[in-house]
Amino acid sequence: MGSSAGRARVVVLTGPSGAGKSRLAGALHTAYRWPIVRLDDFYRDGDDPGLPLVTLGAAQLPDWDDPRSWNATAAVDALEALVDTGSARVPTYDIAQSRAVGHTELTAAPDALLVAEGIFAAEIVPALRERGLLAGAYCITHGRTRNAVLRFVRDLREGRKPPLVLLRRGLELWRREPAIIDRAVALGASCGSPKSVHEAIRARLIASGPTAGPPDRGPHPWEQGRQPG
Repeated sequence: MGSSAGRARVVVLTGPSGAGKSRLAGALHTAYRWPIVRLDDFYRDGDDPGLPLVTLGAAQLPDWDDPRSWNATAAVDALEALVDTGSARVPTYDIAQSRAVGHTELTAAPDALLVAEGIFAAEIVPALRERGLLAGAYCITHGRTRNAVLRFVRDLREGRKPPLVLLRRGLELWRREPAIIDRAVALGASCGSPKSVHEAIRARLIASGPTAGPPDRGPHPWEQGRQPG
C-alpha cells in the first residue's frame, strides 16, 4: 500500500436522486479521464431477506431509499482495491429487475482520482476517511421540486419501475430530501449545484494535487449545454 496521502484519491458525489450526480461524474470523466464507480450498483438483490420495506398505499415494497438496502462494506472494499491494486470487480445492477445481473472490471491509473457517485455515497465518507482514501465529498443539490420532476421523467423514460410506484416514491423522496441533505452534510459532504461543485473540485483538488490526471482542455463541461438530471 502507498502512503495515506497517496491513497486519498476518492472523490465522493452524493445527493438526492435526480440531482445530477451521474451527469457531473460523467463530466469529470470526460474532462480528466477519472474512473467512475457507480455506487448504486451495490444495491442488494430484491429477494434479500434483510431488505428494508416501506408501505406505499396498500403495498409493502423494498425501500430502495433506505441505506440498509445497499452494501456499503462491499462498496468501500471495491474502492480500496481500485486504489491499492489498480483494479476491482464491481457488480452491474439492473434497477428494473432489482438485482445484480453481472460484473464489470474497473481499472485506474496509479495516480488517478476516482469518482464514487450514488444516493448513499455519503454513508461511506467516514469509512473512506478512516482508511485514508477520501480526497473530497460533495452533495449535489438543486431544490427538491426540480429534483422530483427530473427524477420522475428520467425514471419513467428508463422504465425503472411502474409509473404508480414512481409517483409514490417521488412524493416520499420529496418529503425526505431536506433530511437527506442534512445527513450528507453531517457525514462530511459540502453541498452545491453541479456547476459549483465542479468548480470546487477544480479549485481544491486539480489545482493543488499531483493526482489531477490529464490537463483540462476546452470549455467547462457545464458550459457545453449539459443539464443536470
